[in-house]
Order: sequence, then C-alpha cells, then structure tokens
Amino acid sequence: MTIGVGVLGPPAQGQDSAGRNAGTDAASYPCPPTPAQVAAGATCLIGFGDLSGDSVFQPISIVPNPPPPPPVPVPASSPPIVKIASTPDGGGYWLVGSDGGVFAYGDARFFGSAGGVPLQSPVVGMAATPDGGGYWLVASDGGMFAYGDAGFFGSSGAQRLNKPIVAMAPTPDGKGYWLVASDGGVFAYGDAGFFGSTGAMALNKPIVGMAATPDGMGYWLVASDGGIFAYGDAGFFGSTGAMALNKPIVGMAATPDGMGYWLVASDGGIFAYGDAGFFGSTGAMALN
Repeated sequence: MTIGVGVLGPPAQGQDSAGRNAGTDAASYPCPPTPAQVAAGATCLIGFGDLSGDSVFQPISIVPNPPPPPPVPVPASSPPIVKIASTPDGGGYWLVGSDGGVFAYGDARFFGSAGGVPLQSPVVGMAATPDGGGYWLVASDGGMFAYGDAGFFGSSGAQRLNKPIVAMAPTPDGKGYWLVASDGGVFAYGDAGFFGSTGAMALNKPIVGMAATPDGMGYWLVASDGGIFAYGDAGFFGSTGAMALNKPIVGMAATPDGMGYWLVASDGGIFAYGDAGFFGSTGAMALN
C-alpha cells in the first residue's frame, strides 16, 4: 500500500477494503512517525490506505521530508609546525608553522608573525634574540622576517639559490645570523663571520641543521645521515655519519659551553656527543 505522509493533521474518515476505519489505519502510523518511517522519509500520516495488502481503498500521496542541510565544510588542516625556539630563561617557547604563524607559550611574548602574509616560500626556521625580546623567521628562499627587537641584517630572498635554506642560527649578541642551505652553503649577515661551508662539496646527504658556538666564532652543520661538519672554533665530538639510522636526522643543538651537541632524528632518537648528556628520547615509541 501507499503510506501517506505530510504535515500533522486529523486522519481522514472512512474504511479501507479490509473494513478497517481510517482511525485504525492512522493509529498504525502515528505522529510523530516511527524510526522506520523516518528512515523511509516520512513525517506524519495525513490519510489512510489499505493495510490488508489486497487493494488500495484510497491512494494517498507521499510528501518527502525537507532535504537535509548541506554538510559543513571541513576546514583544511593547519600548516605543520616546523621549528621551536626557547626563551633565554627556559620559561617559555615559540612554535612557528610553515605559513609563518607564531604561537607563544609560557613567558614567550608574541611580537608578530607572517601568518597573514602571502609567502613566496614556506618558513623553515626560527631563532630568538638573546634577551627574548624578539625573533627571526626564515623561509626556504632565504627571506627573513624580523619581529620585536630582532634586527634585519640581510637575506638571500632576492638571490638565486642552488638549494633551499633549511636552518638558521643567530650570533651570541643578536647582531647577526647565519643561514644554511641543504647543500651546506652558508650565508653570513650582520656580525656573523663566515668560517666555511660544504657548498662546494658532494654530500652523501643534505644538510638539515646548524648550531653556533657560544662565542660566535664557529658553527656546526649536520646532514640527514648525522654527518657533522665543524667550522671555526667548533669542535668535532662525533657523528652518526657511519651508522645505519632508523630515521634521518632533522636537527641539532649545542651544549651551553660548546663542548658537545645533540642530534635528533625524525623518530625522536637522540644522539649525544661531547659533554652533552642523554636524558631520554622517543626513539623506541610509536609516534603519531
């Protein structure tokens, strides 16, 4: 039979071919409709029909439910976080996304970001000024963005680079900085001295990180295989260049006295050299 649906109203009067009245039929399909009727698109019975199944006494039209509202668009995923920088006292830190968006936590203050700026290339690095009153962001094309008391001392944004910039390091007094490209090319600005690079070398793996010595008279470069390249007064304390790593190295940090350093892999594995202590890692964990 045909089930009548539509707006709420009194059932029609009369009988179907089985001798049942409309009230009985309507009671079989009450308002509001049953879950099964809802699944069929019903809202409410406004007539009656033959419930015996042998004939239809009075055809009843079907009025479907209004169409469901359109689905809410799912927002695009946020740009990934690419770097972290700590405040001088260790009481806070900044995170920066590839779009240049900056997020400040603890005693880290927000001084601005490139989050609303159309970038030619993604942000790949960040560094804080010595007093924590500002920070720099660097894009893969070498474009520099200075905020707070961070000074602008130059960039490679207008240059044609052989390889993209992957990291940066500030000088101890905050009056300059180094940029390093994935081929190990080093670009020094402000009072940052140039002490050498791997730009003319054939590397086994690309450079992924950089760290400066405490006095600013040298720096280390690290490749994704953990190979270390030391320049100026930076000492060599070991590397994973000859090891078979589970995951590639993605960054490094020097100890405060410059007599050691840590390397970190993409799985969170930590490799400590010199006077750098090992305090734990996520190398054995299943990371999301």
